[in-house]
Amino acid sequence: MARYKDSVCKLCRREGEKLFLKGDRCFSPKCAFEKRSYPPGLHGRQAQFRRKESDYRLQLRAKQKARRVYGVFERQFRRYFNQAQGQKGLTGENLLSILETRLDNVVYRLGLASSRAQARQLISHGHFDVNGRKTNIPSYLVKPEDAIAVREKSKKNTFFKSFAESVDGSRVPEWLELNPSELSARVVAIPAREHIDATLDEQLIVEYYSR
Repeated sequence: MARYKDSVCKLCRREGEKLFLKGDRCFSPKCAFEKRSYPPGLHGRQAQFRRKESDYRLQLRAKQKARRVYGVFERQFRRYFNQAQGQKGLTGENLLSILETRLDNVVYRLGLASSRAQARQLISHGHFDVNGRKTNIPSYLVKPEDAIAVREKSKKNTFFKSFAESVDGSRVPEWLELNPSELSARVVAIPAREHIDATLDEQLIVEYYSR
């Protein structure tokens, strides 16, 4: 599985806003974006004052931002876009729905991980079941009525014990149903656009790939 190995704080600085890629650290004074909000690189400070807001640049940044928020590389992102094009409805909204139904995003949305990167690691290490079967593929796309649960052996782990005490079910989106005491959940429906709180402009992404 391909991984991004450089500093994720650079990604936030490149997009000019916090993408909350490091979980709780992003809410603390240690967040690098609080100290250096300008783009990374030798001429980052000067670049922020001479950017040209062309249509292409806006479309590219919208696409890159979505990729970085969900932790998806270009080839896979393009595959999701093609899949969204083949579905009924608006392509942009279909794309966001596909990204939201990735297992790593679902684990993050349930509050069982502090970031999508942490969720990917937990899934890869085999801590989750989907419909009673061990699933270690972060990109697995869940469907309505799928049951997601922390594996019985993993519930004894100190990490999950602490989450069982602190998980906040009120923050779980409407399309998911969480059972905090059992560390399990159910997919109620495919997420609609109004249930996706990511500040993304899906229309610009569609325009980028339609050039």
